[in-house]
Amino acid sequence: MTTISTAIATSGLSKRYRGGQLAVDALDLRVPQGSVFGFLGPNGSGKTTTIRMLLGLIAPSAGNAELFGETVDAGHVGMLTRVGALIEGPAHYPYLSGRANLARYDAADRTADPKTRAHRIEHALEQVGLANAAEKKAKAYSLGMKQRLGLACALLQPRDLLILDEPTNGLDPQGMREIRGLITSLAAQGTTVFLSSHLLDEIEQVCTDVAIMSRGRLVTQGTVGELREGLKARLVVTTPDPADAATVLKEHGGQDVRADGQRVDCYASEDLQPDVVCAALVGAGVRVLSFGIERPSLEDAFVALTGEGFDVAQ
Repeated sequence: MTTISTAIATSGLSKRYRGGQLAVDALDLRVPQGSVFGFLGPNGSGKTTTIRMLLGLIAPSAGNAELFGETVDAGHVGMLTRVGALIEGPAHYPYLSGRANLARYDAADRTADPKTRAHRIEHALEQVGLANAAEKKAKAYSLGMKQRLGLACALLQPRDLLILDEPTNGLDPQGMREIRGLITSLAAQGTTVFLSSHLLDEIEQVCTDVAIMSRGRLVTQGTVGELREGLKARLVVTTPDPADAATVLKEHGGQDVRADGQRVDCYASEDLQPDVVCAALVGAGVRVLSFGIERPSLEDAFVALTGEGFDVAQ
């Protein structure tokens, strides 16, 4: 049996702030090395607090966290040289250019070789799509450009682990696609990517493994496929004749038939043949506007597991 090494492991990790607010409650997390790990949950679910504890920026109230088998605390920070991070709302020097900001960050890294600084800065700028805006002052950057610059800071050195907190914040759809492509490329090179977000549909496209948080607690974790396994796909018909469509679906073995306006759906069981059902609908005079199989998403899994929508706040 092959043992999968972990890049991140937490045991009973908890954080209670002054005033009694419990932001993270007994978190037991395992992030496999080489994975693109989606750390998902609504705003206020404890994601950023967890990341700050993983990076040693704040101390836990209880429990512990390990990176590559080493405990994260004040006496063990050496492993952080293997970690790049972009935390929510990256700070920059507003009156310096993007390139100059990166030079400052790089100079503060005691492990960085000054002789290769210019090359590494140029490569980081190209990776995040800021090469043409490198001489522009950071104060003139849009929110999306600032996010890109923060990501470039994390990429100045090769990293075994990249921790990204809401990396697509402020980006347009094209920018989101570019960041997804970059994450996929980094993972292919062997970097473990720990990706925190509340945008499940975006993250679902790149993650191999997922953990879902709700109100400071871990709801579940596993591969994307494992989280979907408990949910059945549904056959969906859009029609101005919902009552007749529902009757046809039931006659052909449709289970849990539901009608909502012009949408009629049922569980797409293995013995339900979509081509036969579609022909039966047309044969019965049902006007079919659209017809297809709807696969469950990570948001569907979240709702099924918690009974809450994904806009809940702590």
